[in-house]
Amino acid sequence: MKKVAIIGGGYGGLRAIEHLVGNKNITISLFDENSYHYLQTEVYGYIAGRFDLHDVALDLKNWCHGFNSPVEFIQEKVTFINSSEQQIETQNGKYDYDYLIIATGARTNFFSFIDGLDKYGLGVKKLFRSHNFRTSFEELLYNKLEDPKIQGEKFNLAIGGAGLSGVEIAAEMANVIKKHAKSIGESAREIEIFLIDASDTILPGMSPYIIKETGKRLENLEVKVMTKAFIDKVDENKIYFKNGDSLDYTFMIFTGGILANTIDSDLEVETNRIGQYICDENLRLKDNIFTIGDCCQLTNKDGSLLPPTAQTAERSAEYIAKSVSDLILNEPIEPFVGKVDGVFVALGGHYAVGEMFKVIKVKGYLAYLLKKLVTKFYFIGLKLRLNTGFHKRTINEED
Repeated sequence: MKKVAIIGGGYGGLRAIEHLVGNKNITISLFDENSYHYLQTEVYGYIAGRFDLHDVALDLKNWCHGFNSPVEFIQEKVTFINSSEQQIETQNGKYDYDYLIIATGARTNFFSFIDGLDKYGLGVKKLFRSHNFRTSFEELLYNKLEDPKIQGEKFNLAIGGAGLSGVEIAAEMANVIKKHAKSIGESAREIEIFLIDASDTILPGMSPYIIKETGKRLENLEVKVMTKAFIDKVDENKIYFKNGDSLDYTFMIFTGGILANTIDSDLEVETNRIGQYICDENLRLKDNIFTIGDCCQLTNKDGSLLPPTAQTAERSAEYIAKSVSDLILNEPIEPFVGKVDGVFVALGGHYAVGEMFKVIKVKGYLAYLLKKLVTKFYFIGLKLRLNTGFHKRTINEED
C-alpha cells in the first residue's frame, strides 16, 4: 500500500481525495490545522448575513469518515517537509508518505508598501476574519437603530480590490443594505459602499461583457466605484490616495491580492512574486511531490496564468489524482492542461452575470440560477459525505 498525504482541506485537497479514494492501492491522510473546510466562494453571502456559519464551514473529520475506504484526518499544522526522508513534520510528530500533495492555498496579501493596510484592513480568506466583520457590521446596524446619537450619521464601507471577491462582496452588501432600508428605515441608506482598485477597470482580466454588465449592476446598487485609485496609506479612520485625496471609512475590507501559503522544506524550490510554487509541467516540485490550487502558479496551454479560483484548484486536483494513480502503476503521465470553462459573478440577491466557453453570455436571474446550481451540487455532495461520516462515527462511538 502506498501512503498519500495531502496538506490542506480546501477545494483542491478535497477534490483530490474524492478522485483518489477509490484506489485500493493507497491510504490517504489529510492534514489541516483547522477542523473545517471553508467555502470561500460563498464568503460574500456570509459576511452580508444571507448565509449562516453552517453554510460556509463543514467538519473535515466527519467528511473524511464518509468514505467507504478510510481517509485519516489529522488536525495538525505541517511545519516542515523532509523530502529526502519522505516525511512531513507537524507540531506533534512526523509522518511518512510515498506521495505528497501540497494544497495549502493562499491568504490575503496586505501589501507592505501600503502603510497601515495590514493593521486596519480586514481580509476574508480566513473564516475568523469574515466572522469578525459580519458581527461588527451587524452591531453597527443594531446601534443605528438603538442609538439616537449616530442616527443620521454617515458610515462608509470601503472595499479595496475590485477583483471577483471584492465585486461580489460590494454587490451583496449593497443589496442587503437596500433590503434593510425597507425594514429599519433610512438609517440603512446612510451606509455607503466604495469599491476601490488601482486598475483601469473592475474585474481586470475578465471579458468585456462581464466587466460591462457588472458595472451596470454596481451602478444600479449605488456602489461607488473608484478605479485608477492608488492607495498610499491607511489609518484608523481614513484611506489616503497617492493623488492627495482621502476617504473616511468605518470598515475596510481588503481583497486586492493573495500571498501563497508555502511550507518550509529541504527542497530547492522557486516561487513567483506572490510566493506561489513554480512547478514543472506535471505540477511537481519533485518526482513524488505535487502542488495544486492557489499555492502554485498554474497556466493554460499558451502559458497564460490561470486565475486562483475554486474551479482551477479542483481541475488541478483531478489531474494530480490521476497522475498519482498512473505513477503507482508505472504508467507515464501527461502534462497538465489548464483552462477555465466559465465565470459567474454573484451580484447581490438573485442576480449574477456569467459567461461560459467564451460564447454563452447570461445575466440576471438565469445567471444566478446557473451559478447556484453549480454551488448547490458541490454543497450537496459535501453534505451527503458529511452526514454519512457523522452517522458512522456516532455508531462507532456507541459500540
